[in-house]
Formats: sequence, structure tokens, C-alpha cells
Amino acid sequence: MTDHALRLLRQDRRLAELAALPFGFDLDRAAHGHVEEVRLASGGPLETVAGDDTGGTYFVCADGSVLYADSEGAAAIIGSSVDEALELVIGLPGWRGCTRLSPDDGEEKILACVAETEDEIREYHGIDEERAELRAALGLPERSSVELVGRLRAALMRTEPDFVLLNADEGCAYDRLGPAGPPLWETVLAAGRADLARLREGDPTAWREAAEDPVRRRITLRAAQFDRVEGDLELLRHLLRHEARSSMTDELRLAAVLVGLRGDTGDLPLLLEVRETDYDTACGLGGMPEPGASADELRQWAREFDESMFGTDPSDEPVFTWTDLARDQGMTELARVTLIRELDRIFMDQSALRRPDATRTLATAPLSGLARDFEELGDLPQALRAQRLYAALQEKGWDRVSARYTLARLEREADELSQAVDSLAAVRDVLATPGDGSLGYWQQVNLGRFIAEEHYRLTLALADEDRSEEARALLVAADAVLGELSDNAAKGVREFAERTAARVREVD
Repeated sequence: MTDHALRLLRQDRRLAELAALPFGFDLDRAAHGHVEEVRLASGGPLETVAGDDTGGTYFVCADGSVLYADSEGAAAIIGSSVDEALELVIGLPGWRGCTRLSPDDGEEKILACVAETEDEIREYHGIDEERAELRAALGLPERSSVELVGRLRAALMRTEPDFVLLNADEGCAYDRLGPAGPPLWETVLAAGRADLARLREGDPTAWREAAEDPVRRRITLRAAQFDRVEGDLELLRHLLRHEARSSMTDELRLAAVLVGLRGDTGDLPLLLEVRETDYDTACGLGGMPEPGASADELRQWAREFDESMFGTDPSDEPVFTWTDLARDQGMTELARVTLIRELDRIFMDQSALRRPDATRTLATAPLSGLARDFEELGDLPQALRAQRLYAALQEKGWDRVSARYTLARLEREADELSQAVDSLAAVRDVLATPGDGSLGYWQQVNLGRFIAEEHYRLTLALADEDRSEEARALLVAADAVLGELSDNAAKGVREFAERTAARVREVD
């Protein structure tokens, strides 16, 4: 990490004042912090080093990169070190007006944009002599505006996924300050496209490695989904045989569809053999033509699946397709950031649908999936954010109870015990007055057992935190829930209840 220029600014008041005005890198503003509490989605540390008169803040990240966040909810990396960031803010004092520029725009356009911005600054402040003085004193090289725009562009493109900034309280992501990177599907498919090319070349190593590695096989099949070549039938058969070993997956259905679209009735024995792999696969490949079917019947079966579930445009695929495949390839932060932005989008949709003129309702199923995905990533704050909105939007008694029970579990695991107590109280309220008939048999099924167990788990957590009064109160509620369960549903819970009661007595 290079911070030579930063040390000089901290040692020399004259230089620090020049950096602050007119170049907007004010060390004194670091003491005031940002306009709101923020954190990196990746969990990495942030050090505030400067600010500007618009409410923007300069942070240094763990690797020395400088992250700039404005006061309106946008942020980006602007340099790989403080020295590099200072080169930018001194060399391009109007750099925020250049975030959409690219070296591809050409020298004429870049210089015109920079000149217009700097002329506006010169109406209020001198910058030319000040820039020369600062560069000389800090030992910064003199770079052309075109080169600085290119360096800015490269820095901005490094922001995602490792340096995405979040509002610490709400968990929503700051907008991109500058251009977006390539779509997630493009990054995810890169390895699959490479393997597909090798398969088409007949590389025997690729035929073995791509088929036997479950992740590579799935990504290669996805690459084949969007790059359909008539001569791929044999490699698709090969991938289909291997994917069948994984039981039912979306990629297994895709492989069967891609084979079936060729309309070769000689593939029917293979397709029927795959269908009989197990019960789930038989259900997942339902409606498959039987032996003796015509080529048109086979194509029609495959076409119906293709039109309803697949297609040829990767941007039409659900975002979860790509986040799942990203996680499988170890692109955890890329998946996390994409999911956070998807959750932000749903929150925005939900806010819009609250307006009196809204004409549709919000589909809540993605929220449940987002909560599960965040939990699997170990990101409990985002899982809670998704689950809270999901729970708030449920209407049927069963759905309200199930969503709030899950919310209580996540809150307990996040050590938000008071909130978990409230969530379980809401569960009991719905059980008492469900408002519909969906909870008529909750006492006899697993949902009742899960609710009782969560009451006892939370009671133990309260006892372990020496919150004995709350633990005793929740234990009474837990015993009441257990008392309503059928003998079958209560199996295994009673012993847990006894251990919990003993622990509460021990704390008392």
C-alpha cells in the first residue's frame, strides 16, 4: 500500500489546505465520518481518511484501495492506493463528471468534457498553479487527462464484487458510481463456453473432465443452451448420461430437452432410461413420449419444456440460476452482491406497489429463496432483511406462522434475542386467531413440532445470556405450545423441554 502523499498532507498544513480546496480532498472532514453508518458487503474494514464539501467520503480498504462514497447513495473504487486517488482528484478535480467516460470515447471527447468541468471550477477557484504546487510537493507524476480517465475507468470497474458499500442499518447497497461491469451470466458462463469449445474440438480430456465434474458439466450445459449447434448431439448425449447420476437437476432437464429438440427417435431409449433414474427425475421429465413415438412428438415435448423453462437468451434466465452457478464456482462475493441488489430491487418494487394507483401485487416467493440463499452464504443480516419483508407480506395463517417461525430462528442465530421473542409471540397470536382454516391441523404436523422446538431453543439462548426472567416467561409459552401437540408431533420434543426447564432452574 502506497500512502507517501497522504503522510505529507498530514504533516504539512499548507498542502492539506490546498488538497481540500479546490481539489475536494479534505483531511479534516475525516473526523466527522460519512453522512450515515456504512459497511462493506464483504465485511472488510474501512478507514475514513478524507471528505469533500458535498458530503462525500474517502475510505481506505484493507488492500489500500480508496473507496469514494457520495452523500446520495453511490460509491466506487477510484484508486488502488491513496497516492493514486490523489493523482486523480488533483489531476481531474472534476472527476465525478468523468465517471461515464471511457478511453474508447476518444481523446477529443474526453478533453472537451474535462475542459468544460475545469472551466466551471475556475469561475470560483484557481486550480492550475495549485495543481502544479501539489504535484511537486507530493511527488506525484503529471499524467494527461486521457490517461487519468483510463485509470479512473479501470478503478471503477474493480468495485464489484469486493468493495460494494452498504447502508449499515438498512443493509441496502449503494448504487454504482460509474459503469456496471459485465452481466453476471457472462462471467458465470465463461468457463462453460471454454469447455464447450474444447468438447466440440473432440478433446478427449475435456470430454472426460467436463462430464465427470458436476459443476463444469452444469455450466457447459448452460453454455450449450445459449449456443446451439446442430453437430452437438453426441456431446449432449454424453453430458446427459453423466448428469443423470446427479438425480433431478435443472441441468438434467435441460440436457434432455436439448437432445429431444433434435427429434432423433433413436434417443428415446436413452431419454426413457434417464427418466427412470428415480422418482424425482420421472416427475421432472413428465410427459416424455413413450417408445414408438414419432420425431415430431419428441420435438414437441422438448419444445414445450424449452419455451416454458429455458430459451436462448441468458438475460431471460432467473437471477437465481446465475447466482447458484456463481456460488458453485466459488464466486461467493459476486453471488452475494447480485442477491443484495436483487433484494434492493424487490424492496423498491414493494414501495412502489404501496401507492394507491398500483395495479399489481408483489410476488413473494423470491424473498423466501433470497433468505435461504443468504443464510447459506452465512449472511444473516441480509437473510433477516429478506425474511422480515417476506413475513410481513404473508396473508394466510399457515404462511404467516411459517414465515415468522423462520424469522424467529434467524433472529436467534443472529443473537437478536429480543426480536426473536417478539416473532414467536406473533406466531402464537396467529395460532390463536388464524383468520382462516389453513392452520386447522398444525398441532398434528411437523410445523407444530418446529414451533415448539424453536421456543425451547430460544429459551435456552435467553438462559445462557442470564436473562432468566425472560427465559421463564418463554418457557411457560413453550410448554403451552407443546401441550397442544398431538402425541406423534410431540415425540422428541418432551425430552428437549425437560432439558430446557432444568437449564432455566439452574440459572435461577
